[in-house]
Amino acid sequence: MPTIALVDDDRNILTSVAIALEAEGYRVETYTDGASALDGMQMAPPDLAIFDIKMPRMDGMELLRRFRQISDLPVIFLTSKDDEIDELFGLKMGADDFIKKPFSQRVLVERVRALLRRVQARAGGGNGTAGAAAPEVKSDGEETGQVLKRGDLVMDEDRHACNWKDKPVTLTVTEFLILQSLAHRPGIVKSRNALMDAAYDDQVYVDDRTIDSHIKRLRKKFKQVDDSFDMIETLYGVGYKFKES
Repeated sequence: MPTIALVDDDRNILTSVAIALEAEGYRVETYTDGASALDGMQMAPPDLAIFDIKMPRMDGMELLRRFRQISDLPVIFLTSKDDEIDELFGLKMGADDFIKKPFSQRVLVERVRALLRRVQARAGGGNGTAGAAAPEVKSDGEETGQVLKRGDLVMDEDRHACNWKDKPVTLTVTEFLILQSLAHRPGIVKSRNALMDAAYDDQVYVDDRTIDSHIKRLRKKFKQVDDSFDMIETLYGVGYKFKES
């Protein structure tokens, strides 16, 4: 039974959404502010978290920033209709999805189900911790089971582990899927639509800026490990590709 952490200062939303999720078989932990949520999630990590952006004590953006320091578990943001800047900023910080208020509870449940499917499909070999060591591979450019190696990049799908030059790079589920799609065929240009298909469920709509934000965050994470990283190339008006070694 997956556990969902639900964080919102509106008790009506907490109650109604918790009931909807529990009706689908999820266990729900509710919090009314970011500070208590961070403490609770550290003590009992959920399988997925849903954060409201505007909350007292600690807003959703700060909660996400601190949460990403300890976990790469998927996060969905709840945002008001006109918070486009917050949405883009949240994607850059590592949110996996956004739902705008007012929202359909059925839509929220489908987003949760889709995101958990993506996580569970890759959970067979481990817990996805950031410090997982790079798995052994036979040779450069070869896939061994669920392991993909492209030059200095090693991605273990089962462990949700990514390493660059033998150093771990912590990726969210969405970031991992986008990078995996690019690295699977180096030199081949992937359109934004193709990357959307690789990273998102068919029932989830995202626009071009969402993919662009994830690419920017991917580059930033790899540059934190290796400042010379330049393997993800932009072809303006076309899409992105992973450079051939």
